[in-house]
Amino acid sequence: MARNEEKAQSMLNRFITMKQDEKRKPRERRPYLASECRDLADADRWRGEILREIGVKVAEIQNEGLGEHRLRDLNDEINKLLRERGHWERRILELGGRDYSRSSNAALMTDLDGNIVAIPNPSGRGPGYRYFGAAKKLPGVRELFDKPPEVRKRRTRYEIHKRINAGYYGYYDDEDGVLEPLEAAAEKRMRDEVVTEWHRVEKVRREAMKNVVSGEVAAAGGRGGETAREVLIEEVEEEVEEERRLEEEKMERERGEEAGREFIAHVPLPDEKEIERMVLEKKKKELLSKYTSDTLQGEQKEAKEMLNVQR
Repeated sequence: MARNEEKAQSMLNRFITMKQDEKRKPRERRPYLASECRDLADADRWRGEILREIGVKVAEIQNEGLGEHRLRDLNDEINKLLRERGHWERRILELGGRDYSRSSNAALMTDLDGNIVAIPNPSGRGPGYRYFGAAKKLPGVRELFDKPPEVRKRRTRYEIHKRINAGYYGYYDDEDGVLEPLEAAAEKRMRDEVVTEWHRVEKVRREAMKNVVSGEVAAAGGRGGETAREVLIEEVEEEVEEERRLEEEKMERERGEEAGREFIAHVPLPDEKEIERMVLEKKKKELLSKYTSDTLQGEQKEAKEMLNVQR
């Protein structure tokens, strides 16, 4: 019995195959431009054919053993078919057909981990260029999917002050209701301590005053006498400080009043012309002493006295 290959090569089988091919219509080629198509059904058919070609090439590009050049060519062909699919979808819409752009997936690309990434213009190929399958691992492409490390920008002084509000200065501390009871307890404790100390000092002061009146302070001994003596000394110091403060305030007030009074001269004062004459006379004397001898100055003085000249 002959094998199948031999049967296919027989004269009868080749003749039958030739007759079947003659009965078939010649295979129609897809138009180069989508605008050349005038029939909506043909446009849908060509779009379906493009989708099948895309599926075949996407399945083929998953093989990492094809080599770098073959993977790049396949990726370019897939992107070309995607653009062509878009042209046919717009043509179908112009012919009154379905709007496939709403239902089709957007041009979203995922990285090796499956996360959606946006690469607006990788490697200068224009917007919308996508990578599929093993093409994502090619040298120069993997770096496009790596996220650059986030550089922490140093905040400016303006940004720091912009975030500061009243709470930064403690104005909101009373609104939460936590600080108020704590402050109330601390205030009550401090007030009680002050009142207790005042009562103690007042009691000691009264006892000391009684002892002073009766003359028993000097003779009193022990801790009670020392405490009474300290209280009396503190009272005396306070009185002395008060008198000193009042005296200083009085002196300051008197100085201010004296400064505000008008100055009255009790001796005759020279006017401006007299002052100018005295200055001019002094300058003349300095010039004469500088450029004339003592003999000449004496003769000039005797001449003035003889002539009764004052100047």
